[in-house]
Amino acid sequence: MPNFCAAPNCTRKSTQSDLAFFRFPRDPERCRIWVENCRRADLEAKTSDQLNKHYRLCAKHFDPLMVCKTSPYRTVLKDTAIPTIFDLTSHLKNPHTRHRKRIKELTEEDLRKIKERRLASSIEQLASKKDAVEDSTSTTEDEPQLSTEEKECREYLRSLFEVVVMLGKQSIPLAAGKASEAEYMSNNFQALLDYRMNAGDEALKKRFQATAVNTEYVSATQQNQLLDICENTVREEMLMEVRESRFFSLVTGDLVEFANEKHLPLFLHFVNQHNVLREEFLDFMSFDGDETALVERLEAQLTDRWGLSMEDCRGQAHKATGTSTTKMKAVAVLLMEKYPLALHMPCSHMALNVHLANSLPFPNVQVVMETLRRIGAFFRTPFTQEELEKAVSTHYQKNEEKAASLKQACGSAWTEQHNVFDVLLDMLPPLLLCMDGIRDNDEGKFADTVAANAYSVTETLSDFEIIVTVVILKNVLTFTRAFGRNLQGETLDVFFAANSLTAVLHSLNEVNDNIDVYHEFWYEEAVSVANVMEIPVKVPRLFLRKQRAADVGEIQAEAYFKEYVTVPVIHGIMQEVEDMFSETNLKALKCLSLVPAVMGQMKFNTTEENYADVYRNDLPSPDTLPAELHCWRIKWKHRGKEVRLPTTIYETLQLPDVKFFPNVNSFLKVLFALPVLKLEDKASDKATDKATDKASDKASDKASDRLQAYLDSVPAKQWNKSLAMLNVNTHVKHDLDVMVDKYCRLYSEDDPEAEAGEVAEAGDVADAGEVAEEVADAGEVPEEVADAGEVAEEMAEAGEVAEEEAATK
Repeated sequence: MPNFCAAPNCTRKSTQSDLAFFRFPRDPERCRIWVENCRRADLEAKTSDQLNKHYRLCAKHFDPLMVCKTSPYRTVLKDTAIPTIFDLTSHLKNPHTRHRKRIKELTEEDLRKIKERRLASSIEQLASKKDAVEDSTSTTEDEPQLSTEEKECREYLRSLFEVVVMLGKQSIPLAAGKASEAEYMSNNFQALLDYRMNAGDEALKKRFQATAVNTEYVSATQQNQLLDICENTVREEMLMEVRESRFFSLVTGDLVEFANEKHLPLFLHFVNQHNVLREEFLDFMSFDGDETALVERLEAQLTDRWGLSMEDCRGQAHKATGTSTTKMKAVAVLLMEKYPLALHMPCSHMALNVHLANSLPFPNVQVVMETLRRIGAFFRTPFTQEELEKAVSTHYQKNEEKAASLKQACGSAWTEQHNVFDVLLDMLPPLLLCMDGIRDNDEGKFADTVAANAYSVTETLSDFEIIVTVVILKNVLTFTRAFGRNLQGETLDVFFAANSLTAVLHSLNEVNDNIDVYHEFWYEEAVSVANVMEIPVKVPRLFLRKQRAADVGEIQAEAYFKEYVTVPVIHGIMQEVEDMFSETNLKALKCLSLVPAVMGQMKFNTTEENYADVYRNDLPSPDTLPAELHCWRIKWKHRGKEVRLPTTIYETLQLPDVKFFPNVNSFLKVLFALPVLKLEDKASDKATDKATDKASDKASDKASDRLQAYLDSVPAKQWNKSLAMLNVNTHVKHDLDVMVDKYCRLYSEDDPEAEAGEVAEAGDVADAGEVAEEVADAGEVPEEVADAGEVAEEMAEAGEVAEEEAATK
């Protein structure tokens, strides 16, 4: 709810500006002065508590010297602040306008009393100032005061953090690249420090104005320390929200490689204090070791490092591809054995059919999926996309309607859609035609790397085994396509998807029971496509070689593809669907009938009680749940005709009277955190406070998409985990003062200035130390050694020489 300014003739409110709004003080005397200065007669009868609770004044009514900005996100008033700036005349220009905030007309008696009170208060203030001066002499001695050097050091660190945060936000690596092993081609961090000094940054000037031209301002060690502090500060800000909401779901992304080591991106789904579903990127975790080691590392990350409890994890989803698929499935099973309520579900932003195909561990299927990812990346540029559309028009020139529909279908991210295999099968002939044209590159439009990629894709698509695999995947996954689309739809669609799973499994079982008939049709379709593309129908060469080595008779192509493609694919899909949608998972999804629109669709004849035992321990009063659910249904069944039924969990949680149904409220929040439910649109992602509104555009996007955008925009050799963290989470508050405090606490013994000096004078310090040690052994102090002792003393003051060297002097 926005804050409105209580001052007369002031129409400002918190949703229209970035101004700070201040409550009336609780102190009765100060509050009376505020009211008196406002000239609001209707406020005089109210108590200071009432005014403090319901009324605000904006910062425009205070002297700017009375307003203090303690951080970029917090503005406070001084203790003695009194509002003095008011517009008490503009209403006179419109005398017939009706004003809600009427201004009190002061009589001569009122003016006299005000003058007397102000005189008395000024005398009291003078007396209190004298007492404060006397008290301050004793209290300030006890409080730690920052020295000038410490203040300068903090300002210097603040400038460094400001540069690091900016680099992270803009996806700029600290170093652009190496010209050789010894030197950097372009050090972005150093260049930005130079720019800030030229722009007048006094803190940096004082630190580096006497530094040699070629000296590195900040060592690699300190840069890593700065990055760690930034990363941990941003993560802690998000973790505070997760802890407040308690329940969360764990989501992992596709593997990312840093410094030749594979890492697993970790995301969390949770419902924040404004009842908005959030997905946040938290960290990368090493992917080394077997499944058991990975689970232990995952638990340690969440519990020991982040302070979360795996007992509060209500779901898990893993976006795995390639060889990591089998490992992540084993991880999901182990986690569910330890934490049964960490339900393994599909991820909301990956099409179910794509997920099912990725989960199949067969080499031919994995080749198809990897080729799809390469095709998706290949056609992201306008030039290649234009060539593809030309090839579609050429191949389907006799069927313009088909060509138009394919051009529309192969737009952005078509390789990640529910119908990807249907589109791919229709696109195979023009796709091959397009790749051949790019590979030939007669006009020299494309770079050699693009032509080489086109050749590689062409070789893969020209294999009959790949064509058969695409045809089988297309036909088998037709039965799960509508189910998967509903699963990513609105709440009502998800509810009906959970109730339609039996029909999906029945269809797959029917195909499995009549596999001979279905395979015959599918094989003929694959042969037809191969003939159009002029691809020979044959058994894979690798299989024939193994067969000859084993001295086994030849096998017909149709029989081979039935045994090694069709049967494994149908069995794998059936098994994966059963695993992903176990009885417990379906119970959870059927509880979505708590949403009023779903209740209405079911004629208010729902039975959530039968499924509520899954989350019984998560409810504040589980014993009263049946009675509460009955009241919940009655409330919506007998609503007024003008009352609209909320259609999503988000809309339901925004209702003011949902707090009177504590079990329903908790139940909905747990369900909302499940990874299968999609994030709300930007239009819905609106929190009530101003800071959250500012970040909503960024926060409403998927964190996985933002991470992918970072990886796409930065060369792989320059990926940095900490900078990725800052870039993906630019919507999170960055309090530079907090970062400086953390740095000072953790690295108090490491003087940044000494590090800068160490780079230039490391050799001299070592020589001074050696001379000093020799002097200690000899017991003599010649003039040369005295000079060395002076150098050692200077370096000891900077924190870079050991205590024994200082003692030698």
